[in-house]
Amino acid sequence: MPDIRGLRRIVSVSALAVWLSGCGATHQVSQGEPAIEQGTLRAPQPFSRLAPQPYTPETWPETLRAQVLLPETSGDARRPAALVVHGGGWRNRGPEDMEGIAAQLAAQGYVTVNIEHRFAPDYRFPAQLHDLQQAMAWIHDNATDWQIDTDRIVGVGFSSGAHLVSLLALAGSEGPLAAPYGGEHARLAAVLAGGLPSDLLKFDDGRLVIDFIGGTRAERPEAYALASPARQITAKAPPFFLFHGSWDQLVPVDHATDFYAALKAQGTPSELYLQRGRGHVTSFLLRGSAIEAGIAFLNRHVASE
Repeated sequence: MPDIRGLRRIVSVSALAVWLSGCGATHQVSQGEPAIEQGTLRAPQPFSRLAPQPYTPETWPETLRAQVLLPETSGDARRPAALVVHGGGWRNRGPEDMEGIAAQLAAQGYVTVNIEHRFAPDYRFPAQLHDLQQAMAWIHDNATDWQIDTDRIVGVGFSSGAHLVSLLALAGSEGPLAAPYGGEHARLAAVLAGGLPSDLLKFDDGRLVIDFIGGTRAERPEAYALASPARQITAKAPPFFLFHGSWDQLVPVDHATDFYAALKAQGTPSELYLQRGRGHVTSFLLRGSAIEAGIAFLNRHVASE
């Protein structure tokens, strides 16, 4: 039988979990009603899993693998696809963190490609973006076999993964970051990004960003700007759904609010889902309604009727 202090600890942890799960959200939209309120989530459908397989060329510095989920749809109609990228400060973690989100996407009809990427500090920016550009080329190469509509590929990520898919969406197909592995094949139709570090110049010179870029802000200001999605916004930006914890101390909430405001100012379709009372980790662990709203947003913009 546990002692009274043990019981109090259990009760306290349970109460905290209940309180956090019950925290509301502020759902801001740039136009119309939120996608989730428009009934754009479909009934889940079955899907199959392929064995993890390499997506990088044999000459790539590291062999990187992807887990592919294929919706079990009838007929030969082309489906949307989702490139899914995990977080971990550009230096650790793996696709297993995103398995739940990948399954939700596949159940909504997306061919889902959940990838590994190279890690800092052994590989620095823009190596990780190059990995995503190769993943997009691989998706295009398999588009016929997997019945993918290459005009409807979305990017989904959290934290550093959100950073990478956002950078891919904004700068992976045109401009200085497009060469040598980007181009038209790297274009994304929409993005779902959680806990997004949108402007690397906002951070103090912490180890994670220094290891990723390869120097401090003073030493490499141009690289910091080039690696910041907020500083790569153009009129061609695709629709963005952002979710972020209002108590996030690792990636402060102004990364989301400022980025959302910039997208909204130029008329890019976007939604911002603020999770009240949640930090960086809890915004991911207790992400349920935010992910549902995000997938509804993607469905509205890229899924076929």
